[in-house]
Amino acid sequence: MPALASYARIYVDDLDHALPTFVDLTGEQPALRFAYRDLELARIGGYLLIAGTAEALAPYRATQATTVVTSLDEVLALTGRHGGEVLDGPNQVPTGRNLTARHPGGAIIEYVEFDTATRARTAE
Repeated sequence: MPALASYARIYVDDLDHALPTFVDLTGEQPALRFAYRDLELARIGGYLLIAGTAEALAPYRATQATTVVTSLDEVLALTGRHGGEVLDGPNQVPTGRNLTARHPGGAIIEYVEFDTATRARTAE
């Protein structure tokens, strides 16, 4: 179960306002952009921008990174093997499936297994 990519999570109040800076910073356009619950998200370069109100962002702020993997089932096994805790999921999300885990030492990571359509839209 290799980790295909990891993204720093950047929490912003307005995605359209924040994106031009990250376009200039990375020299890229967003590879993914989608809505999830009360949030708007965009992946650009090594960043995952997550936009919403303070209330909408509050449940997600403790999560430190998003990692794309080939298999959530393997992440579940690894988490259990190492004494971690699944905090949320697995869930169906606009890009496939995800789960959030707290690992020994306290790191909280969201893991995403892309669906076929998302894999086709973005190169990891």
